Amino acid sequence: MMQFAKLLHSRGFFVTFVYTDYIHRRLLEPSECLDGLQFEVISDGLPPDAEATENVQTFCESVRESCFVTFGELLRKLHNPSDGHVVTCIVSDAFMTFTLMVAGEVGIPDVIFCPMAACGLMAFLNYPELIRRGLAPLRDESYTSNGYLDTTIDWIPGMRDIRLRDLGSFLRTTDLDNFLLNFVANEAQNALEAPMALYCYSVVFYQKMCWKSVKLSTWKEEIECLKWLASHEAASVIYMNFGSTTITTAQQLLEFAWAIADSDHPFLWVIRPDLVIGGQTILPQEFMDRIEGRGMLVSWCPQEEVLAHPSIAVFLTHCGWNSTLESISFGVPMICWPFFGDQQTNCRYACNEWGVGMEIDSNAKREEICILIKEVMEGEKGRDIVGN
Repeated sequence: MMQFAKLLHSRGFFVTFVYTDYIHRRLLEPSECLDGLQFEVISDGLPPDAEATENVQTFCESVRESCFVTFGELLRKLHNPSDGHVVTCIVSDAFMTFTLMVAGEVGIPDVIFCPMAACGLMAFLNYPELIRRGLAPLRDESYTSNGYLDTTIDWIPGMRDIRLRDLGSFLRTTDLDNFLLNFVANEAQNALEAPMALYCYSVVFYQKMCWKSVKLSTWKEEIECLKWLASHEAASVIYMNFGSTTITTAQQLLEFAWAIADSDHPFLWVIRPDLVIGGQTILPQEFMDRIEGRGMLVSWCPQEEVLAHPSIAVFLTHCGWNSTLESISFGVPMICWPFFGDQQTNCRYACNEWGVGMEIDSNAKREEICILIKEVMEGEKGRDIVGN
């Protein structure tokens, strides 16, 4: 959304970028009004100590209940024709469709912008039909491991040979009334039925030319990693980053740690302070001794500059759509470990349709991860991916 706001600004539009209290509290530095780009904060109803990375449902419930009112109040403040202040258009995230009702009341056009892949949106749009056909929700918890999720779906337009496991994490519930299952299905349908919509079908909305001076960052970017990368040969470094919201268990963190240690390749690994459930991101001294001199651990980094660096050979990613777009834009092969939401769908297309990645099994075992790293870094598979 920020990239799109920058793109609009670069074309001469005056843009007010709206985000919620939860994001505002997490920002390292409050965003300031620049010429033609200003920022506004609305209440999302969450308590100050809320942690949305560990409870996405709480965040979505609170936004749906609170933001209709608070966004309406802001819009009426900004749109005051009698004083010469006019809002000519709203551009809304496709999963914040409460804006459609507010826009209708005020009489302002609302364009829904879907900042996810078309394949992810198509998956969510078909949730009601999957439920109608009895394919979801799951009958019981055993269906997550008995092969049922490998059931092939052959009737969704444009999604040949898609499996249930590829249609997003929200299907993996046994509760027909599960909030997130219904939330994403309803929001996707609202976006589809909106009078005007923009869909991010490809990399065309990703603009390398957008100015880098405005960022909404919740962690300090450790830019010294760029100097570290410059000390390495071309296509020699593994880059690992699971995005801004993915969380892991302590055991999963260790599996990835020992996998990259066993690979014997240099690596740059982003480990957010809140990456591990419970906050225990300390790695054993034995691991630190093993990687001494060939690994760099940071809490956050300027990802676009990192992926553009010639020393990067592969991106070990959660397959969020932002990261997927950026990796494709800079021609970096991916090793994919999808975690949540539409990431499973992005992973399926990156690995099986576009040929730009390889998937890690959801169990994320040390041996498998290491094998995939070596295949991409040293084998023919890696050369094939780069060729794509």
